[in-house]
Amino acid sequence: MLLPHLFLSFIIIFYHSSVIDAVSVPPSKTFKFVNEGVIRELDAVSNNPFSLQFYTSTANKYTLALGMGTGASIGSGIDIPSSRIIWVWAANRGRPVGENAVLSFGRNGNLVLVDADGRVAWQTRTANKGVVDIKLLPNGNLVLLNKNGGFVWQSFDYPGDTLLNGQGLRPGGANKLVSRLSETDDSPGPYSLVINGEGKSGIPMFYKSKFSSEPLKYADVLLDYYEERLDNLTFYVNPPTSDWGPDYTNQLGLHLQGETNIEGLWVQPKYNSTLSLLQLGWDGNLHVYTYYEKGYWNDPWDETFTYFKSDPNFSECRLPEKCGSFGICSKSQCVACPTPKGLSIWSEDCKPPTLPSCSTSTVNASYYQIDGVDHLLSMSNEGEGPMKIDDCKKKCSKDCKCAAFFYRKDLSKCLLTNELGTLTKVIGSSSKEHVAFIKY
Repeated sequence: MLLPHLFLSFIIIFYHSSVIDAVSVPPSKTFKFVNEGVIRELDAVSNNPFSLQFYTSTANKYTLALGMGTGASIGSGIDIPSSRIIWVWAANRGRPVGENAVLSFGRNGNLVLVDADGRVAWQTRTANKGVVDIKLLPNGNLVLLNKNGGFVWQSFDYPGDTLLNGQGLRPGGANKLVSRLSETDDSPGPYSLVINGEGKSGIPMFYKSKFSSEPLKYADVLLDYYEERLDNLTFYVNPPTSDWGPDYTNQLGLHLQGETNIEGLWVQPKYNSTLSLLQLGWDGNLHVYTYYEKGYWNDPWDETFTYFKSDPNFSECRLPEKCGSFGICSKSQCVACPTPKGLSIWSEDCKPPTLPSCSTSTVNASYYQIDGVDHLLSMSNEGEGPMKIDDCKKKCSKDCKCAAFFYRKDLSKCLLTNELGTLTKVIGSSSKEHVAFIKY
């Protein structure tokens, strides 16, 4: 009786092992890549012009990222042209690793980044979930595949500040883009583009200031196109050939899905723009960059579209930090620095005045006046009212965090703010109705 039981146990163990082997990553597909030496690009995970590699802008702080572009070439002294790399996705964003960090893709199907001290900096959490392969697709989507070719994990589900062609946002999932902190720091910055699927909100853009507890809305993308509930937003680029004819080729913009489906067209280049990306810049602007190899010695990158310049309703003056911490902007230029003594020439040294202490604010608050300017909040918030200007002033004086109040004479509306930043010059006859009072 013992032999049949042993035989049955052997069969069960053999079957179980066979099932595990059937869904494991083949040894030929596994790898370990150490972040060291001159070359930091993974040949195993590349698809021109996309590549997975480590990059750094600060000594011994590396980010594992997908780059788009050829980058600086390493060769035998021959002058080979190269393009700049735009980083389109980061694994360990804001959590850099050092030299000798290891990226490994093992038999269990987990892609994991471990720092030299053993700290797990990032992972896909796909161990024992049927992964058999890793691929970087032609559209820049890094995917882990099961035996049927289905996606177990994909980088398109985890956008940072960039959307590639065909990549989207959706409420309840990956619902926002978040800017970099600066050109050299890929940590999450103060700007975001968000879809929440609630009501007729357009696609709001927010600025998170250290002076405000809540993000401030500074723009609504495509609000004129879409004022309904939004379920999905996708950055799209039409192919260079179309059954609908040349009028529809190479168009790029946002495809919006919800109560109705529309395409918000931004621009139509005259060349193949399939390799385009939408990026929320560290300055809060939306940019579309297109990679198109025009010739061996020519830069393949074009800035195809810039939202706060291409849209006549949104000049660069709408960018909260266009003029740094303080200044007046007109026609996309910083033109003046407001002071208690009047307007002076703007420079990067222009700063808002220091606020009175909270204990003395109500009694000693003074204000200086600026005519014909708007605050970034004015676009989406007219303020409280109707209210007299003296009552508006009292509200700001009683709030020790209030840095200024903006008053609409024609509407008798009062808008208080803790944040100044860039003030926009109001153009036209209505400018006399807009007035700001800066506390000092």
